[in-house]
Amino acid sequence: MLEILYIDDYLAIVHKPAGWLVHRTPLDKGETRFVLQTLRDQIGQRVWPVHRLDKGTSGVLVFARNAEVARTLGQAFESGEGLHKTYRAMVRGWPEDAGLIDHALKRMPDDMRSEREEYQAAQTRFTTLRRGELPLRHGTFASTRWAEVELQPLTGRRHQLRRHMKYIAHPIIGDATHGKGPLNRAIAGHLGAQRLWLRAMRLEMRHPVNGKQMVIASPTEPEWDLWHAYTSR
Repeated sequence: MLEILYIDDYLAIVHKPAGWLVHRTPLDKGETRFVLQTLRDQIGQRVWPVHRLDKGTSGVLVFARNAEVARTLGQAFESGEGLHKTYRAMVRGWPEDAGLIDHALKRMPDDMRSEREEYQAAQTRFTTLRRGELPLRHGTFASTRWAEVELQPLTGRRHQLRRHMKYIAHPIIGDATHGKGPLNRAIAGHLGAQRLWLRAMRLEMRHPVNGKQMVIASPTEPEWDLWHAYTSR
Protein backbone atom coordinates (compact mmCIF):
# COMPACT_ATOMS: atom_id res chain seq x y z
CA MET A 1 0.00 0.00 0.00
CA LEU A 2 1.19 3.48 -0.87
CA GLU A 3 0.82 6.36 1.57
CA ILE A 4 -1.58 8.86 -0.01
CA LEU A 5 -0.68 12.42 0.96
CA TYR A 6 -3.57 14.12 -0.85
CA ILE A 7 -6.47 13.00 -3.02
CA ASP A 8 -9.49 14.63 -4.63
CA ASP A 9 -11.41 14.26 -7.90
CA TYR A 10 -8.46 15.58 -9.93
CA LEU A 11 -5.24 14.64 -8.12
CA ALA A 12 -3.68 11.76 -6.22
CA ILE A 13 -0.41 12.65 -4.49
CA VAL A 14 1.58 9.89 -2.82
CA HIS A 15 4.78 9.24 -0.95
CA LYS A 16 7.01 7.26 -3.31
CA PRO A 17 9.19 4.74 -1.46
CA ALA A 18 12.89 4.61 -2.31
CA GLY A 19 13.68 1.80 -4.74
CA TRP A 20 10.33 1.89 -6.56
CA LEU A 21 9.99 2.77 -10.23
CA VAL A 22 7.28 5.25 -11.21
CA HIS A 23 6.11 2.89 -13.98
CA ARG A 24 7.23 -0.17 -15.91
CA THR A 25 10.20 0.25 -18.20
CA PRO A 26 12.13 -2.17 -20.45
CA LEU A 27 15.35 -0.73 -18.98
CA ASP A 28 14.65 -2.44 -15.63
CA LYS A 29 12.85 -5.67 -16.53
CA GLY A 30 13.58 -7.36 -13.20
CA GLU A 31 11.74 -4.79 -11.09
CA THR A 32 8.34 -5.70 -9.66
CA ARG A 33 7.35 -2.56 -7.71
CA PHE A 34 5.73 0.27 -9.67
CA VAL A 35 4.01 3.29 -8.17
CA LEU A 36 1.62 3.89 -11.08
CA GLN A 37 0.21 0.37 -11.16
CA THR A 38 0.04 0.10 -7.36
CA LEU A 39 -1.82 3.40 -7.03
CA ARG A 40 -4.20 2.47 -9.85
CA ASP A 41 -5.08 -0.77 -8.10
CA GLN A 42 -5.28 0.93 -4.71
CA ILE A 43 -7.86 3.57 -5.75
CA GLY A 44 -9.48 1.52 -8.52
CA GLN A 45 -8.95 4.09 -11.25
CA ARG A 46 -6.47 4.89 -14.00
CA VAL A 47 -3.95 7.61 -13.11
CA TRP A 48 -1.42 9.67 -15.11
CA PRO A 49 2.05 10.55 -13.78
CA VAL A 50 2.62 14.30 -13.88
CA HIS A 51 6.39 14.16 -13.24
CA ARG A 52 9.07 11.63 -12.37
CA LEU A 53 11.32 10.75 -9.48
CA ASP A 54 14.38 8.53 -9.93
CA LYS A 55 14.05 4.94 -8.74
CA GLY A 56 16.26 5.62 -5.73
CA THR A 57 14.56 8.89 -4.74
CA SER A 58 11.68 8.90 -2.28
CA GLY A 59 9.07 11.53 -1.51
CA VAL A 60 6.22 13.56 -3.00
CA LEU A 61 4.97 12.23 -6.34
CA VAL A 62 1.97 13.71 -8.19
CA PHE A 63 -0.54 11.87 -10.36
CA ALA A 64 -3.54 13.26 -12.23
CA ARG A 65 -6.88 11.46 -12.30
CA ASN A 66 -7.70 12.50 -15.86
CA ALA A 67 -5.72 13.25 -19.02
CA GLU A 68 -6.62 16.95 -19.17
CA VAL A 69 -5.30 17.67 -15.68
CA ALA A 70 -2.21 15.63 -16.52
CA ARG A 71 -1.49 17.86 -19.53
CA THR A 72 -2.02 21.05 -17.54
CA LEU A 73 0.19 20.01 -14.66
CA GLY A 74 2.78 18.41 -16.92
CA GLN A 75 3.31 21.76 -18.65
CA ALA A 76 3.64 23.48 -15.26
CA PHE A 77 6.23 20.98 -14.08
CA GLU A 78 8.19 21.36 -17.32
CA SER A 79 8.28 25.14 -17.10
CA GLY A 80 8.54 25.34 -13.31
CA GLU A 81 5.95 28.10 -13.25
CA GLY A 82 4.08 28.28 -9.94
CA LEU A 83 6.03 25.37 -8.44
CA HIS A 84 8.44 25.28 -5.55
CA LYS A 85 10.20 21.95 -4.88
CA THR A 86 12.33 21.22 -1.81
CA TYR A 87 14.54 18.16 -1.41
CA ARG A 88 16.75 16.80 1.36
CA ALA A 89 19.96 14.90 0.71
CA MET A 90 22.94 13.44 2.49
CA VAL A 91 26.14 14.33 0.66
CA ARG A 92 29.83 13.54 0.95
CA GLY A 93 32.01 16.20 2.53
CA TRP A 94 31.16 19.56 4.09
CA PRO A 95 29.71 22.03 1.57
CA GLU A 96 29.53 25.77 2.16
CA ASP A 97 26.70 27.01 4.37
CA ALA A 98 24.64 28.00 1.33
CA GLY A 99 25.03 28.73 -2.35
CA LEU A 100 23.65 28.74 -5.87
CA ILE A 101 24.86 26.15 -8.37
CA ASP A 102 24.53 27.70 -11.84
CA HIS A 103 25.87 25.07 -14.21
CA ALA A 104 24.44 24.12 -17.59
CA LEU A 105 23.78 20.40 -18.07
CA LYS A 106 24.09 18.36 -21.21
CA ARG A 107 20.91 16.63 -22.32
CA MET A 108 20.83 12.98 -21.28
CA PRO A 109 21.09 10.54 -24.26
CA ASP A 110 17.40 9.62 -24.22
CA ASP A 111 16.46 13.31 -23.97
CA MET A 112 18.28 14.26 -27.18
CA ARG A 113 16.04 15.84 -29.78
CA SER A 114 18.79 16.15 -32.36
CA GLU A 115 22.18 14.63 -33.05
CA ARG A 116 24.05 17.77 -32.02
CA GLU A 117 25.31 18.18 -28.46
CA GLU A 118 22.94 20.35 -26.50
CA TYR A 119 23.25 21.99 -23.08
CA GLN A 120 20.47 23.44 -20.95
CA ALA A 121 20.73 26.15 -18.31
CA ALA A 122 20.31 24.69 -14.80
CA GLN A 123 20.28 26.25 -11.34
CA THR A 124 20.00 24.74 -7.87
CA ARG A 125 20.03 26.49 -4.49
CA PHE A 126 21.46 24.60 -1.53
CA THR A 127 21.60 25.14 2.22
CA THR A 128 23.69 23.03 4.57
CA LEU A 129 21.62 22.02 7.60
CA ARG A 130 24.11 19.97 9.61
CA ARG A 131 27.48 18.30 9.31
CA GLY A 132 28.95 15.14 10.76
CA GLU A 133 31.61 12.45 10.45
CA LEU A 134 31.31 8.70 10.15
CA PRO A 135 34.05 6.51 11.68
CA LEU A 136 35.03 5.21 8.25
CA ARG A 137 38.45 5.71 6.72
CA HIS A 138 38.23 7.53 3.38
CA GLY A 139 41.46 7.75 1.37
CA THR A 140 44.08 9.35 3.60
CA PHE A 141 41.44 10.55 6.08
CA ALA A 142 40.61 8.65 9.27
CA SER A 143 36.91 9.48 9.00
CA THR A 144 34.30 10.33 6.36
CA ARG A 145 32.66 13.74 6.39
CA TRP A 146 28.99 14.07 5.45
CA ALA A 147 26.37 16.80 5.45
CA GLU A 148 22.60 17.05 5.26
CA VAL A 149 21.56 19.65 2.72
CA GLU A 150 18.32 21.21 1.55
CA LEU A 151 18.10 21.50 -2.23
CA GLN A 152 15.78 23.69 -4.28
CA PRO A 153 15.94 23.09 -8.04
CA LEU A 154 15.12 26.29 -9.92
CA THR A 155 15.02 24.35 -13.19
CA GLY A 156 13.88 20.81 -13.97
CA ARG A 157 16.69 19.04 -15.80
CA ARG A 158 17.16 15.28 -15.82
CA HIS A 159 19.07 14.11 -12.72
CA GLN A 160 19.78 17.78 -11.99
CA LEU A 161 20.34 17.52 -8.24
CA ARG A 162 22.60 14.49 -8.50
CA ARG A 163 24.67 16.04 -11.30
CA HIS A 164 24.91 19.43 -9.63
CA MET A 165 26.09 18.00 -6.31
CA LYS A 166 28.74 16.00 -8.14
CA TYR A 167 29.79 19.20 -9.95
CA ILE A 168 30.58 20.94 -6.63
CA ALA A 169 32.41 17.79 -5.41
CA HIS A 170 29.76 16.82 -2.84
CA PRO A 171 27.96 13.89 -4.49
CA ILE A 172 24.81 12.50 -2.92
CA ILE A 173 25.63 9.42 -0.86
CA GLY A 174 24.33 6.22 -2.42
CA ASP A 175 24.44 7.63 -5.96
CA ALA A 176 25.86 4.76 -8.00
CA THR A 177 26.22 6.88 -11.14
CA HIS A 178 27.69 10.13 -9.82
CA GLY A 179 29.31 9.00 -6.57
CA LYS A 180 32.03 6.59 -5.47
CA GLY A 181 30.97 2.94 -5.33
CA PRO A 182 33.40 1.74 -2.62
CA LEU A 183 32.49 4.63 -0.32
CA ASN A 184 28.76 4.13 -0.93
CA ARG A 185 29.08 0.45 -0.06
CA ALA A 186 31.12 1.19 3.07
CA ILE A 187 28.54 3.70 4.32
CA ALA A 188 25.66 1.32 3.54
CA GLY A 189 27.39 -1.45 5.46
CA HIS A 190 28.09 0.82 8.43
CA LEU A 191 24.55 2.21 8.65
CA GLY A 192 22.80 -1.02 7.68
CA ALA A 193 20.79 0.81 5.01
CA GLN A 194 21.51 0.98 1.30
CA ARG A 195 19.73 3.64 -0.73
CA LEU A 196 20.14 6.90 -2.60
CA TRP A 197 19.98 9.47 0.17
CA LEU A 198 17.69 11.90 -1.63
CA ARG A 199 14.03 12.63 -0.97
CA ALA A 200 11.48 15.03 -2.39
CA MET A 201 10.49 16.57 0.94
CA ARG A 202 7.98 19.26 0.01
CA LEU A 203 6.05 20.53 -3.00
CA GLU A 204 4.26 23.86 -3.22
CA MET A 205 1.92 24.31 -6.19
CA ARG A 206 -1.41 25.72 -7.30
CA HIS A 207 -4.28 23.32 -7.71
CA PRO A 208 -4.83 22.90 -11.47
CA VAL A 209 -8.62 23.30 -11.21
CA ASN A 210 -9.53 25.54 -8.26
CA GLY A 211 -6.28 27.53 -8.19
CA LYS A 212 -5.76 27.16 -4.45
CA GLN A 213 -2.20 27.10 -3.14
CA MET A 214 -1.17 23.65 -1.93
CA VAL A 215 1.74 22.57 0.26
CA ILE A 216 2.35 18.81 0.31
CA ALA A 217 5.03 17.33 2.57
CA SER A 218 6.37 13.78 2.63
CA PRO A 219 7.05 11.92 5.89
CA THR A 220 10.60 11.53 7.12
CA GLU A 221 11.57 7.89 6.66
CA PRO A 222 12.94 6.15 9.77
CA GLU A 223 16.33 5.37 8.23
CA TRP A 224 17.23 9.07 8.18
CA ASP A 225 17.53 8.92 11.97
CA LEU A 226 20.59 6.67 11.53
CA TRP A 227 22.72 9.78 10.93
CA HIS A 228 21.87 11.60 14.17
CA ALA A 229 24.51 9.84 16.26
CA TYR A 230 27.27 11.14 13.99
CA THR A 231 26.35 14.85 13.94
CA SER A 232 29.38 17.06 14.65
CA ARG A 233 28.03 20.56 14.16
